[in-house]
Amino acid sequence: APCRAPGSAGAVGMGWAAALALPRPAGPHHVGCADVMVGRTRQGLFFRLYYPCEPRAGAARPLWIPRAEYFEGLVDVGGRRRWWSAPLLRAAFGTFRVPLSWNSPFKRGSAKYPLIIFSHGLGAFRARRSLHPRSRRRRDRSASATYFCTGEPGEALREEWIPYGPVPPGEKEFYFRNKQLHQRADECARGLQLFEDISRGQAVPNVLHGAFDLSVLQGSIDMTKVAVMGHSFGGVTAVLATVKEPRFSCAVALDAWMFPLEHARYPDVSKPLLFINNEKFQTPESIARMKRLRSRNSETKSVTILGSVHHSQSDITFLTGKFEKLINRILTTRGTLNPHKVLGITCQAALAFLQRHLDLNEDFDQWDQLLDGIGDSVVADEPLCRSNL
Repeated sequence: APCRAPGSAGAVGMGWAAALALPRPAGPHHVGCADVMVGRTRQGLFFRLYYPCEPRAGAARPLWIPRAEYFEGLVDVGGRRRWWSAPLLRAAFGTFRVPLSWNSPFKRGSAKYPLIIFSHGLGAFRARRSLHPRSRRRRDRSASATYFCTGEPGEALREEWIPYGPVPPGEKEFYFRNKQLHQRADECARGLQLFEDISRGQAVPNVLHGAFDLSVLQGSIDMTKVAVMGHSFGGVTAVLATVKEPRFSCAVALDAWMFPLEHARYPDVSKPLLFINNEKFQTPESIARMKRLRSRNSETKSVTILGSVHHSQSDITFLTGKFEKLINRILTTRGTLNPHKVLGITCQAALAFLQRHLDLNEDFDQWDQLLDGIGDSVVADEPLCRSNL
């Protein structure tokens, strides 16, 4: 649903004057989320599910960063020393919560819901991501950290953590990231098949303790209306996923990092794509790759949000308080355009594109002009020069 950001929810951590002011969901449904793990090996699936839920008084809200291991992974990605950086991050941000209902009952609709599979960026994880539904967690070592559970049915689960994997010395980055890219795209395709199995009534156990019961989704997902999305590394993952799994009707790529996709795959990309780029991230080479894909399909669109940076389409841009300037100085989390405005443009353009290619019975076509780069703070393709925003 459209993200109009009528309010925000945050927390103050351990006396620090900081908050995570994430916009509350502004669509017609209350939003629930739950973690799902299927299988007890590295080959299983692990993701966070976002779904329409029944309102529930006193419903718990999930932590933004749910485990200490993720703080360690984030500092590994940033090249900082764990012994001081991880405790500092945990003290500053460890109590922040997301304005969603944790494990709340699923709400059945009068019609089936479409499905969106989302792939996060390099070094992120399933709870720290871009602001869109159903995030996959990576076991290819491209996440800041992740884990899987082992143990026979009926036994206590044993966690095995997989740390972030930098490019090994002596190995070319392209070949290392390309392998991860293909694993990511394969996981997106397997995620789609998982929901196909659920829709057909197949028993799919969620092995996590106190887990969300996936069987309640049966009969509520329209498997003819499925799209894939992603941010950065996840953006190019979405592009490749449409090649590996033709049941994806289209893809939305948020500031896609096109580097890891081999040129030999470009002729195979036939589904409509929407590239929503930020002004201060893309390179001429990356833009040229997007243009090559646009030349093959007239339904593929590309727009740039002026005054935005790469992290403008992630949740970290909504940090406020004393740490805002410090984090922005290290990661450049905000551009000159208000983050709520960036989020609004991103959501509206994506919804207009999804309505067009998933045949949704909504009013999202009111934002069709954004797909042609017509609107405040947005241009078609890429700007010829830096804006003054």
